[in-house]
Amino acid sequence: MRIGLTYDLRSWYLERGYTMDETAEFDKEETVAALEDVLMRLGYETERIGNLFELVEKLAAGKRWDMVFNIAEGLYGDGRESAVPAVLDQYRIPYVFSGPVVMGVSLNKYLARLVVEAAGVPVCPGIIATTVKDIEQASVLAFPLFVKPVAEGTGKGITTRSVVRDHDSLVTLVTELLDTYHQPVLIEEYLPGREFTVGVTGSGAEAIVTGGMEVICRDNLPYSVEVKENYENYVRYAVYDEDIREECNAVALGAWRALSAVDAGRVDMKADRNGRMCFIEANPLAGLNPIHSDLPMLSRLNGMSFDTLMARIMESAKKRYGLA
Repeated sequence: MRIGLTYDLRSWYLERGYTMDETAEFDKEETVAALEDVLMRLGYETERIGNLFELVEKLAAGKRWDMVFNIAEGLYGDGRESAVPAVLDQYRIPYVFSGPVVMGVSLNKYLARLVVEAAGVPVCPGIIATTVKDIEQASVLAFPLFVKPVAEGTGKGITTRSVVRDHDSLVTLVTELLDTYHQPVLIEEYLPGREFTVGVTGSGAEAIVTGGMEVICRDNLPYSVEVKENYENYVRYAVYDEDIREECNAVALGAWRALSAVDAGRVDMKADRNGRMCFIEANPLAGLNPIHSDLPMLSRLNGMSFDTLMARIMESAKKRYGLA
């Protein structure tokens, strides 16, 4: 089977003048090379496609693949992770990971909350602010609050100031985020408890948990882009305990199935002030660097090799398309 790889290589964008912040979610060469290597070990033939711009060029030139392994994050807008899947759908080319609707809803953390909460998965109280005036709705929430852009990944827009303890600070931060990221701002009651991320593979009723890990940030720092990029200095990861495992798995599978996500990804969660585990966000396009990314890391901590994880992803995708 011939597998094309779509991805956003950070160096490609930096060479063309894009900023470090714009490219924070993009991959390094080592990640693409690792995916190529493992796919070949699993018996697949691979071909690098590249980003959306390069995909369009190759499709226009008549190129086709049996399946595309897609990790392209996209560049702008809350539909950016939907762009490559949407194009592939129009060409009827099978691909790994969720489709454009799931990617779009999951990237918008407020929409994801609505879907997941409707399915009975616990979420903390929160509101969405599209303008500064919308902050008035936050009067129903109890301080401290946690404030972040609604559709960013990799901790973008999250800093030590994200935990807000008074109204004036809330107005200042929401104004700043609206101006900086040009998108609505999610305002939620702060979750002070333990934080976990849980991996899931498969789809629907057949989805299973690959394992989970606790994210323990030094000095209770928020899990920001700076912390993630320097995790060796700021974060300790530990396999989730038996006493919390069942609750974490229930939140992960409940959210995954509610969103109709497929093949593999992560669900992040944190305990509220009463110790109840609450959904934070779903990541149906989780990072796949075999060493540094959370999904391979938590799978490894729970006894699953990167090759096994990738084999599960491919088998799930092939089964969905009737190619298994």
